Amino acid sequence: MHQVIELKGVAKRYDSADAPALGPLTLSVASGEALAVTGPSGSGKSTLLNLVAGLDKPSDGAVSVAGRRIDQLSERALAEFRREYIGMVFQFFNLLDDLTVIDNIQLPAQLTGISRRRAAARAGELMEMLGIQKHARAYPGRLSGGERQRVAVARALVNWPALLLADEPTGALDTASGHDVRDLLTDLHRAGQTIVLVTHDLTLAEACASRTLHLVDGRVALDSCTQAFG
Repeated sequence: MHQVIELKGVAKRYDSADAPALGPLTLSVASGEALAVTGPSGSGKSTLLNLVAGLDKPSDGAVSVAGRRIDQLSERALAEFRREYIGMVFQFFNLLDDLTVIDNIQLPAQLTGISRRRAAARAGELMEMLGIQKHARAYPGRLSGGERQRVAVARALVNWPALLLADEPTGALDTASGHDVRDLLTDLHRAGQTIVLVTHDLTLAEACASRTLHLVDGRVALDSCTQAFG
């Protein structure tokens, strides 16, 4: 089984801080693995996610995703790499309110040069899988929080990404919608999707992940396999 993520001696420092915000950290995430990253505020969770996404560069060490040293890529090359290999789901959805559901989902595919016909076919497949096909021509503002997050997940998956990153995906949802998204992430993991999930919700981590990384003050306090599907 190949490694989708490899971090070697990675640390991130900010000018105003004496201690690193993260690391040094060495970490591998295998294909098909679902890793939940937990820890208190300020523990380095978001920093780790940003480094893996190529949204930030490490102060030290090497970050590889899908076999590429992304810390060595230019900003333009990083943007192209993210579109092709990484899907991202955010706490507040980040959907474009002036585009319909299907257009929101198709957009990343079209940005990578996929034909409109193929992008529409992939969007239709994902909407059916996620139970949102009836909302294809609706605008995000007319949907519930749980429905909008499903649209965001479909958008993240439209380019068949090697890696799905989820940043507090249930943080802005009510309990019922949060359970729906938890079940969705669980199903995606069971289908073989590699996932890194940042969350304060330990119940979500236990339900969705095969492994949990707990950070405290930028360092790994615990790295354990959870009994997600027992």
